[in-house]
Amino acid sequence: MSDLPFWLALNRISTLGARRIRHLVKTYGDAKSAYYATEKQLSESGLPPKVLASFLREREQIKPQEEWQRCRDLGISVVIPNDTSYPVLLKEIYDPPAVLYYRGDLQVLSQFTVAVVGSRKTTTYGRTAAEKLASDLARQGVVIVSGMARGIDTCAHRGALSASGKTAAVLGSGLDICYPPENRALMEKIVQNGVVISEFPPGTQPKPAHFPMRNRIISGLSYGVVVVEAAEKSGALITTDFALEQGREVFAVPGSIHSPQSRGCHRLLKEGAEVCETAADVLLALGKNSLKETAAAVELTPKQAAVLTVLEFEPVHFDQLVALSGLPAAELSGLLLELELAGFLKKMVGNYYLRV
Repeated sequence: MSDLPFWLALNRISTLGARRIRHLVKTYGDAKSAYYATEKQLSESGLPPKVLASFLREREQIKPQEEWQRCRDLGISVVIPNDTSYPVLLKEIYDPPAVLYYRGDLQVLSQFTVAVVGSRKTTTYGRTAAEKLASDLARQGVVIVSGMARGIDTCAHRGALSASGKTAAVLGSGLDICYPPENRALMEKIVQNGVVISEFPPGTQPKPAHFPMRNRIISGLSYGVVVVEAAEKSGALITTDFALEQGREVFAVPGSIHSPQSRGCHRLLKEGAEVCETAADVLLALGKNSLKETAAAVELTPKQAAVLTVLEFEPVHFDQLVALSGLPAAELSGLLLELELAGFLKKMVGNYYLRV
Protein backbone atom coordinates (compact mmCIF):
# COMPACT_ATOMS: atom_id res chain seq x y z
CA MET A 1 0.00 0.00 0.00
CA SER A 2 2.91 2.40 0.73
CA ASP A 3 3.90 2.39 -2.96
CA LEU A 4 0.40 3.21 -4.21
CA PRO A 5 0.60 7.02 -3.72
CA PHE A 6 3.61 7.04 -6.03
CA TRP A 7 1.73 5.14 -8.74
CA LEU A 8 -0.93 7.86 -8.47
CA ALA A 9 1.71 10.57 -8.66
CA LEU A 10 3.30 9.02 -11.75
CA ASN A 11 -0.13 8.72 -13.33
CA ARG A 12 -0.66 12.44 -12.73
CA ILE A 13 2.35 13.32 -14.97
CA SER A 14 0.65 14.42 -18.19
CA THR A 15 3.19 13.08 -20.70
CA LEU A 16 4.04 9.66 -19.26
CA GLY A 17 1.20 7.31 -20.15
CA ALA A 18 0.63 3.75 -18.98
CA ARG A 19 3.48 2.09 -20.87
CA ARG A 20 6.14 4.53 -19.69
CA ILE A 21 4.91 4.26 -16.11
CA ARG A 22 5.17 0.49 -16.18
CA HIS A 23 8.61 0.76 -17.80
CA LEU A 24 9.89 3.12 -15.11
CA VAL A 25 8.53 0.99 -12.27
CA LYS A 26 10.11 -2.11 -13.79
CA THR A 27 13.42 -0.29 -14.32
CA TYR A 28 13.69 1.05 -10.77
CA GLY A 29 11.92 -1.73 -8.88
CA ASP A 30 9.01 0.25 -7.46
CA ALA A 31 6.95 3.37 -8.08
CA LYS A 32 8.58 5.39 -5.30
CA SER A 33 12.09 4.87 -6.72
CA ALA A 34 10.83 5.68 -10.22
CA TYR A 35 9.15 8.85 -9.02
CA TYR A 36 12.25 10.14 -7.24
CA ALA A 37 14.75 9.07 -9.92
CA THR A 38 17.31 11.72 -10.82
CA GLU A 39 17.29 13.59 -14.11
CA LYS A 40 20.27 11.52 -15.29
CA GLN A 41 18.59 8.24 -14.32
CA LEU A 42 15.36 9.21 -16.07
CA SER A 43 17.28 10.18 -19.19
CA GLU A 44 19.15 6.87 -19.13
CA SER A 45 15.83 5.02 -18.80
CA GLY A 46 14.92 6.23 -22.28
CA LEU A 47 12.54 9.10 -21.60
CA PRO A 48 12.51 11.52 -24.57
CA PRO A 49 13.76 15.06 -23.74
CA LYS A 50 10.29 16.67 -23.87
CA VAL A 51 8.78 13.97 -21.66
CA LEU A 52 11.70 14.26 -19.25
CA ALA A 53 11.33 18.04 -19.04
CA SER A 54 7.61 17.72 -18.37
CA PHE A 55 8.23 15.05 -15.71
CA LEU A 56 10.73 17.22 -13.84
CA ARG A 57 8.55 20.31 -14.07
CA GLU A 58 5.27 18.65 -13.01
CA ARG A 59 6.88 16.59 -10.25
CA GLU A 60 7.56 19.80 -8.35
CA GLN A 61 3.81 20.40 -8.03
CA ILE A 62 2.63 16.86 -7.20
CA LYS A 63 2.47 15.47 -3.68
CA PRO A 64 1.95 11.67 -3.73
CA GLN A 65 0.25 11.41 -0.34
CA GLU A 66 -2.16 14.19 -1.27
CA GLU A 67 -3.07 12.31 -4.46
CA TRP A 68 -3.93 9.26 -2.38
CA GLN A 69 -5.88 11.28 0.19
CA ARG A 70 -7.83 13.06 -2.54
CA CYS A 71 -9.07 9.71 -3.88
CA ARG A 72 -10.09 8.62 -0.41
CA ASP A 73 -11.95 11.87 0.20
CA LEU A 74 -13.88 11.41 -3.05
CA GLY A 75 -14.77 7.78 -2.27
CA ILE A 76 -12.60 6.54 -5.15
CA SER A 77 -10.71 3.26 -4.85
CA VAL A 78 -7.57 2.43 -6.82
CA VAL A 79 -6.03 -0.73 -8.23
CA ILE A 80 -2.71 -1.25 -10.04
CA PRO A 81 -1.58 -4.14 -12.31
CA ASN A 82 0.26 -6.14 -9.63
CA ASP A 83 -2.85 -6.26 -7.41
CA THR A 84 -4.79 -9.53 -7.47
CA SER A 85 -8.04 -7.59 -7.86
CA TYR A 86 -6.91 -5.97 -11.15
CA PRO A 87 -9.25 -7.29 -13.90
CA VAL A 88 -7.62 -10.36 -15.44
CA LEU A 89 -8.90 -9.76 -18.98
CA LEU A 90 -7.66 -6.18 -18.98
CA LYS A 91 -4.22 -7.22 -17.79
CA GLU A 92 -3.87 -9.33 -20.97
CA ILE A 93 -4.08 -6.44 -23.45
CA TYR A 94 -1.05 -4.73 -25.00
CA ASP A 95 -1.46 -1.47 -23.09
CA PRO A 96 -3.34 -1.99 -19.81
CA PRO A 97 -3.85 1.10 -17.63
CA ALA A 98 -1.13 1.67 -15.06
CA VAL A 99 -3.77 2.81 -12.58
CA LEU A 100 -7.51 2.06 -12.46
CA TYR A 101 -9.69 4.37 -10.39
CA TYR A 102 -13.09 2.95 -9.53
CA ARG A 103 -16.31 3.39 -7.61
CA GLY A 104 -18.52 0.41 -6.91
CA ASP A 105 -17.76 -3.31 -6.96
CA LEU A 106 -14.71 -4.08 -9.10
CA GLN A 107 -15.32 -7.80 -8.67
CA VAL A 108 -18.23 -7.72 -11.13
CA LEU A 109 -15.53 -7.58 -13.81
CA SER A 110 -14.41 -11.07 -12.85
CA GLN A 111 -17.75 -12.35 -14.17
CA PHE A 112 -18.73 -12.94 -17.80
CA THR A 113 -18.56 -9.55 -19.53
CA VAL A 114 -19.84 -8.29 -22.89
CA ALA A 115 -19.53 -4.74 -24.22
CA VAL A 116 -22.55 -3.11 -25.87
CA VAL A 117 -21.63 0.10 -27.68
CA GLY A 118 -22.78 2.39 -30.46
CA SER A 119 -23.29 5.91 -31.70
CA ARG A 120 -24.29 8.92 -29.66
CA LYS A 121 -26.69 9.89 -32.47
CA THR A 122 -29.32 7.14 -32.54
CA THR A 123 -32.67 6.09 -33.94
CA THR A 124 -35.64 4.65 -32.06
CA TYR A 125 -34.71 1.26 -33.50
CA GLY A 126 -31.15 1.49 -32.18
CA ARG A 127 -32.12 2.64 -28.70
CA THR A 128 -34.75 -0.09 -28.37
CA ALA A 129 -32.41 -2.78 -29.71
CA ALA A 130 -29.59 -1.78 -27.35
CA GLU A 131 -31.82 -1.71 -24.30
CA LYS A 132 -33.43 -5.06 -25.06
CA LEU A 133 -30.18 -6.78 -25.96
CA ALA A 134 -28.46 -5.53 -22.80
CA SER A 135 -31.49 -6.47 -20.72
CA ASP A 136 -31.64 -10.00 -22.16
CA LEU A 137 -27.91 -10.53 -21.68
CA ALA A 138 -28.10 -9.21 -18.11
CA ARG A 139 -30.91 -11.65 -17.32
CA GLN A 140 -28.50 -14.38 -18.37
CA GLY A 141 -25.95 -13.15 -15.84
CA VAL A 142 -23.79 -11.20 -18.29
CA VAL A 143 -22.17 -8.00 -17.00
CA ILE A 144 -22.74 -5.24 -19.58
CA VAL A 145 -19.74 -2.99 -20.24
CA SER A 146 -20.14 0.36 -21.99
CA GLY A 147 -18.94 3.96 -21.96
CA MET A 148 -21.90 5.86 -20.42
CA ALA A 149 -21.98 8.20 -23.43
CA ARG A 150 -25.20 9.59 -24.84
CA GLY A 151 -27.14 7.30 -27.14
CA ILE A 152 -26.48 3.56 -27.37
CA ASP A 153 -24.13 3.42 -24.35
CA THR A 154 -26.75 4.96 -22.08
CA CYS A 155 -29.40 2.55 -23.38
CA ALA A 156 -27.10 -0.41 -22.76
CA HIS A 157 -26.55 0.55 -19.11
CA ARG A 158 -30.26 1.20 -18.61
CA GLY A 159 -31.17 -2.14 -20.19
CA ALA A 160 -28.89 -4.01 -17.79
CA LEU A 161 -30.23 -2.12 -14.79
CA SER A 162 -33.86 -2.71 -15.86
CA ALA A 163 -33.18 -6.44 -15.65
CA SER A 164 -31.65 -6.06 -12.16
CA GLY A 165 -28.32 -6.94 -13.75
CA LYS A 166 -24.77 -5.67 -13.32
CA THR A 167 -23.09 -3.13 -15.55
CA ALA A 168 -19.71 -1.38 -15.81
CA ALA A 169 -19.12 2.12 -17.19
CA VAL A 170 -15.71 3.24 -18.43
CA LEU A 171 -15.27 7.01 -18.42
CA GLY A 172 -13.10 9.34 -20.47
CA SER A 173 -12.73 11.70 -17.51
CA GLY A 174 -11.94 11.58 -13.82
CA LEU A 175 -14.52 9.80 -11.68
CA ASP A 176 -15.49 13.03 -9.95
CA ILE A 177 -16.74 14.41 -13.27
CA CYS A 178 -19.92 13.03 -14.83
CA TYR A 179 -20.00 13.24 -18.61
CA PRO A 180 -22.50 13.74 -20.04
CA PRO A 181 -23.81 15.68 -17.02
CA GLU A 182 -27.40 14.48 -17.51
CA ASN A 183 -26.23 10.94 -16.67
CA ARG A 184 -25.44 11.78 -13.05
CA ALA A 185 -28.34 9.71 -11.69
CA LEU A 186 -27.46 6.85 -14.04
CA MET A 187 -23.84 6.96 -12.88
CA GLU A 188 -24.88 6.59 -9.25
CA LYS A 189 -27.15 3.65 -10.13
CA ILE A 190 -24.22 1.97 -11.87
CA VAL A 191 -22.05 2.49 -8.78
CA GLN A 192 -24.73 0.72 -6.73
CA ASN A 193 -25.21 -2.09 -9.28
CA GLY A 194 -21.77 -2.57 -10.76
CA VAL A 195 -18.75 -0.35 -11.16
CA VAL A 196 -17.65 2.92 -12.76
CA ILE A 197 -13.97 3.03 -13.73
CA SER A 198 -11.40 5.31 -15.35
CA GLU A 199 -7.66 5.45 -15.91
CA PHE A 200 -7.73 9.24 -15.56
CA PRO A 201 -7.01 10.95 -12.20
CA PRO A 202 -9.75 12.89 -10.42
CA GLY A 203 -10.29 16.32 -11.92
CA THR A 204 -9.48 15.19 -15.48
CA GLN A 205 -11.86 16.78 -17.98
CA PRO A 206 -13.46 14.70 -20.79
CA LYS A 207 -11.21 15.73 -23.67
CA PRO A 208 -11.72 14.24 -27.17
CA ALA A 209 -8.37 12.41 -27.07
CA HIS A 210 -9.45 10.52 -23.94
CA PHE A 211 -12.28 8.59 -25.58
CA PRO A 212 -10.21 6.38 -27.93
CA MET A 213 -8.06 5.56 -24.88
CA ARG A 214 -11.25 4.75 -22.97
CA ASN A 215 -12.43 2.49 -25.81
CA ARG A 216 -9.45 0.13 -25.52
CA ILE A 217 -10.47 -0.47 -21.89
CA ILE A 218 -14.10 -1.21 -22.83
CA SER A 219 -13.02 -3.91 -25.26
CA GLY A 220 -10.20 -5.08 -23.00
CA LEU A 221 -12.63 -5.78 -20.16
CA SER A 222 -14.98 -7.81 -22.39
CA TYR A 223 -15.10 -11.24 -24.00
CA GLY A 224 -17.01 -9.77 -26.93
CA VAL A 225 -18.07 -6.38 -28.28
CA VAL A 226 -21.53 -5.77 -29.75
CA VAL A 227 -22.08 -2.70 -31.92
CA VAL A 228 -25.78 -1.90 -32.00
CA GLU A 229 -25.85 1.19 -34.18
CA ALA A 230 -22.97 3.10 -35.74
CA ALA A 231 -22.55 5.50 -38.61
CA GLU A 232 -19.75 4.99 -41.12
CA LYS A 233 -17.25 7.03 -39.07
CA SER A 234 -18.64 6.38 -35.60
CA GLY A 235 -16.27 6.38 -32.65
CA ALA A 236 -17.80 3.04 -31.67
CA LEU A 237 -15.86 1.47 -34.54
CA ILE A 238 -12.62 2.42 -32.77
CA THR A 239 -13.70 0.02 -30.02
CA THR A 240 -14.04 -2.80 -32.55
CA ASP A 241 -10.55 -2.08 -33.90
CA PHE A 242 -9.18 -2.49 -30.38
CA ALA A 243 -11.32 -5.60 -29.89
CA LEU A 244 -9.83 -7.27 -32.96
CA GLU A 245 -6.29 -6.36 -31.86
CA GLN A 246 -7.05 -7.85 -28.44
CA GLY A 247 -8.51 -11.06 -29.87
CA ARG A 248 -12.08 -10.33 -28.80
CA GLU A 249 -15.17 -11.40 -30.76
CA VAL A 250 -16.96 -8.61 -32.63
CA PHE A 251 -20.73 -8.56 -33.23
CA ALA A 252 -22.92 -6.15 -35.17
CA VAL A 253 -26.68 -5.65 -35.07
CA PRO A 254 -28.14 -5.29 -38.60
CA GLY A 255 -30.24 -2.20 -39.27
CA SER A 256 -32.21 -0.56 -42.02
CA ILE A 257 -30.42 -0.27 -45.37
CA HIS A 258 -31.82 3.27 -45.54
CA SER A 259 -30.39 4.42 -42.21
CA PRO A 260 -26.97 6.18 -42.13
CA GLN A 261 -26.72 5.08 -38.50
CA SER A 262 -26.50 1.42 -39.61
CA ARG A 263 -23.77 1.75 -42.23
CA GLY A 264 -20.97 1.15 -39.75
CA CYS A 265 -22.62 -2.05 -38.53
CA HIS A 266 -23.20 -3.26 -42.08
CA ARG A 267 -19.54 -2.64 -42.93
CA LEU A 268 -18.53 -4.70 -39.91
CA LEU A 269 -20.79 -7.53 -41.11
CA LYS A 270 -19.23 -7.40 -44.58
CA GLU A 271 -15.81 -7.62 -42.95
CA GLY A 272 -16.73 -10.74 -41.00
CA ALA A 273 -18.32 -9.62 -37.74
CA GLU A 274 -20.86 -11.99 -36.22
CA VAL A 275 -24.52 -11.16 -36.80
CA CYS A 276 -26.27 -10.27 -33.56
CA GLU A 277 -30.06 -10.38 -33.50
CA THR A 278 -30.57 -11.76 -29.99
CA ALA A 279 -28.68 -12.36 -26.78
CA ALA A 280 -28.50 -16.05 -27.75
CA ASP A 281 -26.38 -15.15 -30.80
CA VAL A 282 -23.78 -13.58 -28.51
CA LEU A 283 -23.78 -16.34 -25.91
CA LEU A 284 -23.53 -19.16 -28.45
CA ALA A 285 -20.70 -17.50 -30.37
CA LEU A 286 -18.79 -17.03 -27.11
CA GLY A 287 -19.30 -20.67 -26.14
CA LYS A 288 -22.07 -20.12 -23.60
CA ASN A 289 -25.33 -21.92 -24.28
CA SER A 290 -26.83 -20.25 -21.23
CA LEU A 291 -25.55 -18.74 -18.01
CA LYS A 292 -28.89 -18.86 -16.24
CA GLU A 293 -32.14 -20.73 -16.54
CA THR A 294 -34.60 -18.65 -18.51
CA ALA A 295 -38.08 -17.96 -17.24
CA ALA A 296 -40.97 -19.95 -18.64
CA ALA A 297 -42.44 -18.53 -21.83
CA VAL A 298 -45.38 -16.19 -21.35
CA GLU A 299 -48.63 -17.60 -22.74
CA LEU A 300 -50.67 -15.03 -24.62
CA THR A 301 -54.44 -14.90 -24.80
CA PRO A 302 -55.94 -15.02 -28.32
CA LYS A 303 -56.66 -11.28 -28.23
CA GLN A 304 -53.15 -10.44 -27.00
CA ALA A 305 -51.68 -12.60 -29.76
CA ALA A 306 -53.91 -10.88 -32.35
CA VAL A 307 -52.72 -7.43 -31.23
CA LEU A 308 -49.10 -8.57 -31.31
CA THR A 309 -49.46 -9.69 -34.94
CA VAL A 310 -50.41 -6.17 -36.08
CA LEU A 311 -47.59 -4.52 -34.16
CA GLU A 312 -44.40 -3.87 -36.09
CA PHE A 313 -40.77 -3.41 -35.16
CA GLU A 314 -41.08 0.23 -36.14
CA PRO A 315 -43.27 2.70 -34.18
CA VAL A 316 -47.01 2.43 -34.98
CA HIS A 317 -49.52 5.04 -33.80
CA PHE A 318 -52.37 3.97 -31.53
CA ASP A 319 -55.01 5.14 -34.05
CA GLN A 320 -53.46 2.93 -36.71
CA LEU A 321 -53.50 -0.02 -34.31
CA VAL A 322 -57.20 0.56 -33.66
CA ALA A 323 -57.83 0.36 -37.40
CA LEU A 324 -55.61 -2.67 -37.93
CA SER A 325 -56.92 -4.67 -34.96
CA GLY A 326 -60.61 -3.79 -35.30
CA LEU A 327 -60.84 -3.54 -31.51
CA PRO A 328 -62.50 -0.73 -29.52
CA ALA A 329 -59.95 1.85 -28.33
CA ALA A 330 -60.60 1.16 -24.64
CA GLU A 331 -60.10 -2.60 -25.02
CA LEU A 332 -57.00 -2.13 -27.17
CA SER A 333 -55.46 0.19 -24.55
CA GLY A 334 -55.83 -2.52 -21.90
CA LEU A 335 -54.29 -5.18 -24.13
CA LEU A 336 -51.37 -2.94 -25.06
CA LEU A 337 -50.68 -2.28 -21.39
CA GLU A 338 -50.71 -6.02 -20.66
CA LEU A 339 -48.28 -6.68 -23.53
CA GLU A 340 -46.01 -3.86 -22.38
CA LEU A 341 -45.87 -5.23 -18.83
CA ALA A 342 -45.05 -8.67 -20.26
CA GLY A 343 -42.14 -7.17 -22.20
CA PHE A 344 -43.50 -7.61 -25.74
CA LEU A 345 -43.73 -3.93 -26.66
CA LYS A 346 -42.67 -0.46 -25.65
CA LYS A 347 -44.82 2.66 -25.58
CA MET A 348 -43.13 5.61 -27.25
CA VAL A 349 -43.65 9.37 -27.08
CA GLY A 350 -46.68 10.59 -29.03
CA ASN A 351 -48.82 7.47 -28.40
CA TYR A 352 -46.73 5.26 -30.65
CA TYR A 353 -46.05 1.59 -29.88
CA LEU A 354 -43.08 -0.52 -30.86
CA ARG A 355 -42.71 -4.29 -30.77
CA VAL A 356 -39.49 -5.44 -29.10
